[in-house]
Amino acid sequence: MSRSIVKRLSVALRGIAVSLATAAGLMAAPTAAFAVCLPVAQSPARVIQASLGPRTAQADVAVRLTFVGHASFLIESPSGVRAVTDYNGVHRPAVLPDIVTMNNAHSTHFTDNPDPRIAHVLRGWQEPGRDPVHDLTVRDMRVRNVTTNVRDWAGGTREHGNSIFVFEVGDICIAHLGHLHHELTEAHLDILGRIDVLLVPVDGGFTMGQEFIREVIRQIRPSLVVPMHWFGQSRLERFLTMIADEYPASVNDGPTIVLSRATMPWRRTVVLPGPM
Repeated sequence: MSRSIVKRLSVALRGIAVSLATAAGLMAAPTAAFAVCLPVAQSPARVIQASLGPRTAQADVAVRLTFVGHASFLIESPSGVRAVTDYNGVHRPAVLPDIVTMNNAHSTHFTDNPDPRIAHVLRGWQEPGRDPVHDLTVRDMRVRNVTTNVRDWAGGTREHGNSIFVFEVGDICIAHLGHLHHELTEAHLDILGRIDVLLVPVDGGFTMGQEFIREVIRQIRPSLVVPMHWFGQSRLERFLTMIADEYPASVNDGPTIVLSRATMPWRRTVVLPGPM
């Protein structure tokens, strides 16, 4: 069976599954349109044209991405839904999130004691009796995940020990790689789908070498790369130099990056959040 047929079937089946889940009351029906990160990871490279004229009402519907610290970001939808990535109880925004994701059972990436007022706590690793797969919609934000494996401290492999969380908001798809330890397979890429903004660990050791994370970026081909999880300015600068030909860097004015389809750059870019 050809790849194109398989992908069309995948999209159709996912649509049926979403419809059934909604009918059964297992997933809240959205009240506004949100992005569908279709599985086109192997399609030709995309060029997203920036709007040079007056912004339309639709273009003004923007997603706010705020760096909170380490690997934590606050993602805010147009309707006010708030999600925090890699919520560890230490790096917390000033506002209470509706959703928190925790990619890995590692002390700087999760907590067993989240604020009890948080409505949705999504853990992304396999545990006995608990399925690590999530697909949640709250108004105009959809959050889902793709599980990957991690190294354990004994040198072995812990299957489904990490999650890449995908946030579909407006017509923007944001993926947080979490504590990724390996390159992705075609199966991962097909489930992941089209990604506009990729939040990437660039420490070069605790997750994976920078040369390998560059290959993951090439696999996914996002429009924007936002580095995270680095330890020291020299490691960040080495990553920026390594990827400069493909993703030249720019620095945002502050910790909050405002994202919309109309303001996506002509050329793929690394964006560094500014000082908090």
